Amino acid sequence: MSTTALLPEEVGEDLRAETQRLLCAVQLLMTANAPNVFEGMEQLPLKAIAHELPDCLYVKDCNGRFVFANAATAKSMGVDCASVLVGKTDFDVWPQETAAELFRIEQDILATGKPQIDMEEFLPSLSAGGRPNYRLTSKIPLRNEEGDVVGLIGISRDITERKHQDHIRRCQAEVLEMIAKGEPLQAILDALVLLVEEQLERVVGSVLLLDPKGTHLHHGGGSGLPTAYRQLIDGIAIGPNCGSAGTAAWRGKPVIVSDTQTDPLWADIRSVAAQFDIRSSWATPIMTSQGNVLGTFALYSSQVRSPTAHELELIAIATHIAGIAIERKRVEDRIYFMAHHDALTGLPNRAHFKEQMASTLFQARRNGRKVTVAYVDLDNFKQINDRRGHAAGDEVLKELSARMVNCARGSDMVVRLGGDEFLLVLVHQARHDAGITRRLRDLHKAFLRPVLVGDEEVTVTSSIGVATFPFDGDTAEELVASADAALYQAKDLGRNRLNYLSQRPDKVVAPLSEQDELRLAIGGKEIFLEYQPQVDVASGRIIGLEALARWRHPQSGVLAPADFIPLAEESKLIIPLGLFVLNEACRQNKAWQDMGLKPVTVAVNVSARQFSDPALADHVREALETSGLDPRWLELELTESTLMQDVPRALAVMQALEAFGVRLSIDDFGTGYSSLAALKTFPFHRLKMDRSLVEALPRDETTAAIASAVISLARKLNLAVIAEGVETEEQLAFLRESQCDEAQGFHFSGPVTALAVEELLRAEV
Repeated sequence: MSTTALLPEEVGEDLRAETQRLLCAVQLLMTANAPNVFEGMEQLPLKAIAHELPDCLYVKDCNGRFVFANAATAKSMGVDCASVLVGKTDFDVWPQETAAELFRIEQDILATGKPQIDMEEFLPSLSAGGRPNYRLTSKIPLRNEEGDVVGLIGISRDITERKHQDHIRRCQAEVLEMIAKGEPLQAILDALVLLVEEQLERVVGSVLLLDPKGTHLHHGGGSGLPTAYRQLIDGIAIGPNCGSAGTAAWRGKPVIVSDTQTDPLWADIRSVAAQFDIRSSWATPIMTSQGNVLGTFALYSSQVRSPTAHELELIAIATHIAGIAIERKRVEDRIYFMAHHDALTGLPNRAHFKEQMASTLFQARRNGRKVTVAYVDLDNFKQINDRRGHAAGDEVLKELSARMVNCARGSDMVVRLGGDEFLLVLVHQARHDAGITRRLRDLHKAFLRPVLVGDEEVTVTSSIGVATFPFDGDTAEELVASADAALYQAKDLGRNRLNYLSQRPDKVVAPLSEQDELRLAIGGKEIFLEYQPQVDVASGRIIGLEALARWRHPQSGVLAPADFIPLAEESKLIIPLGLFVLNEACRQNKAWQDMGLKPVTVAVNVSARQFSDPALADHVREALETSGLDPRWLELELTESTLMQDVPRALAVMQALEAFGVRLSIDDFGTGYSSLAALKTFPFHRLKMDRSLVEALPRDETTAAIASAVISLARKLNLAVIAEGVETEEQLAFLRESQCDEAQGFHFSGPVTALAVEELLRAEV
C-alpha cells in the first residue's frame, strides 16, 4: 500500500515525501529486526500499525499544523478520530498558555535543526475535574533530500502515573522521616492525611485515635473537614452502628458507606452528615502489629459513591504508616512514663521531681507563693519486709501511696524517692499556712490507719520532715536537704511525728560553731581532696578522676561530703569551698602531668549556688591560668535542675566555659528522657548515668532497658557516657555489652589520695 494515502492533500511535497519515507522505514525496521514476529505484517496498512502504537506519534509542518497523528495522540487530546487533528494546531486544542509554550519549543527545534530528546511536558486536563498529564516527549526535525527542515516528528509517552507514584513515594519518605525524627504525632498524621488528599479530587481525610479505654475516638490528624464537624465527632463512641469510623473501630475491619443518608450505620448522625455535605465515607481501622485497633483512617466525599481501587490503595498505605507512627508514639510515651514513674506505685520518681520542681519554684517566685516539701519516711518498714516478706511490704507501699495521693490536690506532687521514702510537694494557694498544716496533719493521721495485708492488719507509723520555700531553701536540692534534716530530727525525737525545719531555734543543719569551724577549715588545711578513678570499660585503664572534698575535723576525724556539704550550702560557704576544690584539683592534675604521668581529666562538681555566682567563669579561668593546666583536662559536672532554673543565663555561662576549652558533663542523668531537653539545649561533652540505675543492673529488666536507652541516646548524640556506682562484675559485664564508654565505682577503686593516684597512674605507664 502506498504511504501517500496516509497524508492529506494540502501537505507540501517535501513533507509528504519525508513522512512517507519515515513510515516505510518503521515498517521495514520491524520486519528486518523480527521477521518471524512480523511475518506478513508488511502487507498491513501503515496507518493501522501507527494507530496501534500505545505511545503518541505525530508529524507537524513548519507552521505547527498536524500533518499526521495516531490514535493515541487523538485520545490524549480528547478527540475521537485522529483525522480530525489534521490541519489543526495546538492552539485549537490546548489553553493559550500551554499552546504558546509548545509552539515556542517546536519553533526553536525547526530553527536550529536540533532535536529535543526526553522532555517532560506538563499538559492540563481538558475535562472538568480531570487530572493533568505528564508526558516524556522527543521531538525531531524532519529534513528533505536537500537537508532542509520541512517539519518535525513527535513521539510522546504518558508518564502521569509514574509521576504520581514518584510523588507518593517522596511524600511517604518525608512522613517516615518525620516519624524517625520523633516529630509530634499530630504533625505526622496531618502530613499523612494531606498526602492522601493531594492524590484525590473532592475528598478529605481524617485520623481518629482510640482512647486508652478503647471506647471513644478522638481527633488525631487532618484539617480538611470543617472545624465544627471535627469538634462534633471528637470523642464519638465506637459501636456496631456509629458511622463509618466508629463502626470500623468496633469491627476491626474496613467500613464502606456509599450513601450516608440511606445507610443504617449513619442513622444517628445522618442530619450532621447532611449539614456538612458528607454523602459518602470510607473508614479503615489502624491496627497494631498484634492486631489491636489504634484508631481509624477515614475519607469523606460530597458525592454518593464507593471508593475506587486507587483510593483503597492509598488508604491501605496511609493506615499502615499511621499505625507505625501511633505505635512509636505509644512506645515513647510508655518509656517516658517508665522513666519518670515508680514501677511499683505508679508515683512520679526522682527524675520527674527534678524536672517539675524547677518549674514549680519558678512559678512560686513569680507569683510570690510558698512551696512546702514534706519528706516522708516509714518508721521501721524494714521489719515488715523481714517478718512478712517483700510481697507484703509492696502491698503496704501501694496502699500508703494511694493514701498520699488522696491527701493531695491537683497542684500537688507525690513522689516516691525509693524504698520507703516519699516526697509531698504542696503549692500554697493562700498567703497563710493554716490549710497546709492541716493537710499535713491529715496525711500523718492517714498513715496510722491499719493496712490489710492478706488476713492481717499492719500498722505503720511515719516520720515527716517539712521545709518551706523560700525560707528553708531556694532550689529543689536545698529544700529536699532541709526537709531531710527536719525528718532526721523527727526520728531523733522519737519517730511518728511531723517536724518543721523552721520551728528549730536555728535554721541551719549544724550549730553555728560548726559554721565557724568550716569557714576556718576552708581557709586552713583541714579540707583536702581525694580522687575516685574513672576507667575505660573496654580496656580497664584510668581515663579520668572525680575530685571529692574531705574535711579532716580536729575532733570528729575525716568527714565525708554528706557530713558537711549541706552545712556549706545552707551557710553559703559552698562558694569558697567550691573554689578551693576547683583550684586544688587543677593544681594537682598539673602536678601529675609535670611528673611525666599520662594526662587524665579531673572532674569537679559545681553546686547550684556556685553556678549562680556571676564570677564562676572568671574563677575557672583564674584556676586554669594559675595552675597552668590545659583546659581540656578539666571537666565541670552540672545537674539539670541547676541549669533549668534560668536557661538563657545557664546557656551563656556554659558557652563561656566551653570557649575556654573546658569539658562539661551532666551529672545524675537518670533516664534517656528525663534530661532530653537539657541534652538538646546545652553543650555537654559527657553524660553521667545516675547510680540509682546502675545499682539495679542487670537483674531489673525495666532498669536494664532504661540504662541501655541512656547509653544508646548518648552515643547517637556523640556524648561519652560514664556509669556511676559500679560495684559488681555483673554490672560491668552489662555495661560492656551495652557499649558504655566509661565507669566509676568501688568495683575499680574507692576515692584515694593524690599519692595513691600517682601510684595507679605509674602502674599504667
